[in-house]
Amino acid sequence: MSSSVPDYLRDENLTQETRDLFSSLPREKGWLVSQMYQYQGIWHTPALLQGILNCQNHFQAKDSDIILVTNPKSGTTWLKALVFALLNRHKFPLSSSGDHPLLVTNPHLLVPFLEGVYYESPDFDFSELPSPRLMNTHILHFSLPESAKSSACKIVYCCRNPKDMFVSLWHFGKKLAPEETADYPIEKAVKAFCEGKFIGGPFWDHVLEYWYASRENPSKVLFVTYEELKTQTGAEIKRIAEFLGCGFTGEEEVRGEVEEIVKLCSFERLSNLEVNREGKLPNGMETKAFFRKGEIGGWRDTLSESLAEEIDRNIEEKFRGSGLKFSC
Repeated sequence: MSSSVPDYLRDENLTQETRDLFSSLPREKGWLVSQMYQYQGIWHTPALLQGILNCQNHFQAKDSDIILVTNPKSGTTWLKALVFALLNRHKFPLSSSGDHPLLVTNPHLLVPFLEGVYYESPDFDFSELPSPRLMNTHILHFSLPESAKSSACKIVYCCRNPKDMFVSLWHFGKKLAPEETADYPIEKAVKAFCEGKFIGGPFWDHVLEYWYASRENPSKVLFVTYEELKTQTGAEIKRIAEFLGCGFTGEEEVRGEVEEIVKLCSFERLSNLEVNREGKLPNGMETKAFFRKGEIGGWRDTLSESLAEEIDRNIEEKFRGSGLKFSC
């Protein structure tokens, strides 16, 4: 694998214990990596599996924690920005947003990615983060650290239409590892996605676990969709705020603070900031890779009608009886 590939797609920092574990796990030739491994029902790159194992062994959740959960490429960057701005609206007033942290710092540096941090810095001390600690993960609900499930911490889960999610990840992968993905046809990638043998997959297991958790314990898990965030951003921000116990006062609404958050965190504004056009994260990823189009229904410029139908048939079967529907 080329030296320009980001840390999350490499495997230099694996412990011997993890390498030994790999011998007992199902494995598949990956799209972005030479091998990916199935652990607790989900397929992972070696690096992120190491990060998950470290997280499960060391992370201790607090009742005041807030954990943002997504599948890869399901609005993660935007959700981080929105919730960071929401929680810090008193510390960093929106009326003087010219020096707001989101204007000079990529959202991924403001909201740590649990398994990513634990891969790169296994001894990172999360207790030093200010309260409430805001973090994100792609970890399956079943695989969350036990303290995250047993504590009173809040989980906000954002789900995206699978066709848009797949296409976003497809283009993201080509930016991250162009050499490794050059000879991998999209037809093969769609087949792997529909078989669940895709990074972070099966898609349906990941989504349904959090969907059912939100219905069983709505005070702990809030389920939102990317599509609703796009079409009614202000209303969804208010719903998230109420869930997190920091709802907007009538005075704040009159002052237009909800609209200020929407404006500050808009795709157009964030994607055009210098830090998100020219910057790099410590793991080697270019910040511009996190901003493509952010559209609903953007899959149409990449997927043929037959490939889209293949995904639709698969998703209809997997989600039958769940009560969860996807738009577009």
